[in-house]
Amino acid sequence: MEKILIIEDDELIAELERDYLEANGYETDLAFDGITGEQKAKTEKYDTILLDVMLPGKTGFDVCRELRKNLRLPIIMVTAKKEDIDKIRGLGLGADDYLVKPFSPTELVARVKSHIYIHNLLSSTEEGEQQETEITYRNLTILPKSRRVYLDKKEVILVNKEFELLLFLAENPNPDKPEKILQFLHISSTIKKNVGGCVHVTYR
Repeated sequence: MEKILIIEDDELIAELERDYLEANGYETDLAFDGITGEQKAKTEKYDTILLDVMLPGKTGFDVCRELRKNLRLPIIMVTAKKEDIDKIRGLGLGADDYLVKPFSPTELVARVKSHIYIHNLLSSTEEGEQQETEITYRNLTILPKSRRVYLDKKEVILVNKEFELLLFLAENPNPDKPEKILQFLHISSTIKKNVGGCVHVTYR
């Protein structure tokens, strides 16, 4: 069962959020100030955090900033601060979503479901990549199954043909005949050598 941490100083709102989430099958935990909420988030396992901004002890902005140093779980800010500058600040600090009070409880539940689903999907993809066989050459890493390439640990975006050629060369570092590369690229055998050793190829 997914567990949601609600950090909210207004007990009525916290209980409302709790009741709707538990009615939809979630387990909940409550914290009524920023310091307690931050401590709970760091020491216990949660699937999502609902975070108010105007909290005693430590603001939601400060809590979000601190949690984002180590935690990757979804953080949804639920607050009465509705100015665009506050939304920009919250999202800029790492919040995944920003819901303004008063809010629809059903919308809150829908957003929680959506963020948990996306987070789990991304986590499973990353786990698959970690288990995937890698092809490495110096500072280059190729993940054949997920079709991803990293150079100096930074992802490089390649179109399909570029990726296929790179993978072919990585798996065949010393092709005995250049024609094999041309054949792989589906280039026709019509090759005309120009003066100076340049090669002109005709694509199919």
